[in-house]
Amino acid sequence: MAELTAKGRATRARILAVAADLVLKQGVAGTQIEDVRKAAGVSGSQMTHYFRDKRTLIKDVIAWQADKMVRLQQTPELDSFAAWQRWADRVVERQAARDFQGGCDFGSLAGQLVESDAETRADLAAGYEQWLDLFRRGLETMRARGELREDADPDVLAQSLLAALQGGLLLSQTLRRADPLRNSLDAALAYLGSYADPGRRPA
Repeated sequence: MAELTAKGRATRARILAVAADLVLKQGVAGTQIEDVRKAAGVSGSQMTHYFRDKRTLIKDVIAWQADKMVRLQQTPELDSFAAWQRWADRVVERQAARDFQGGCDFGSLAGQLVESDAETRADLAAGYEQWLDLFRRGLETMRARGELREDADPDVLAQSLLAALQGGLLLSQTLRRADPLRNSLDAALAYLGSYADPGRRPA
């Protein structure tokens, strides 16, 4: 696709936001290009200009949701025990404000699409790798500063934190209460804390 104008980028972003919302509400199978076109208020030619078919649209929705989730998680930097605790608190607060409906938007996409085909699975994996990389960078900073012991593995810790988040979100969404998510995140933070330098162990 040729480089878009500012107006073109805004139109494309609006279509993606609408498509992502419809997919979450109706599922991938239940969302058609025409549904997205009508909801976004664009013409058929505009839709085909930005997305040549449904497969292209869904591929770009995956990337859009991954970027959205990473942006949501990365403020502030996750590079201290206090920052990780604030992150966990924000996650629980955000889900409570939604009455625990919706869970993780990216996780919902992954659940629907991960077994559809190898290309789509790779797109989903790339999204999760973005997320893991964000966590990993913060953990590497903590280890470099001496807050984590040298034997702390940022890859293992990042995977543990993300798995706790994803599982906790799904269970809280299903049960419509906070404690599964809170307990899952608390357990992951306790595991992180077990690698603290003895002189800098979190309270």
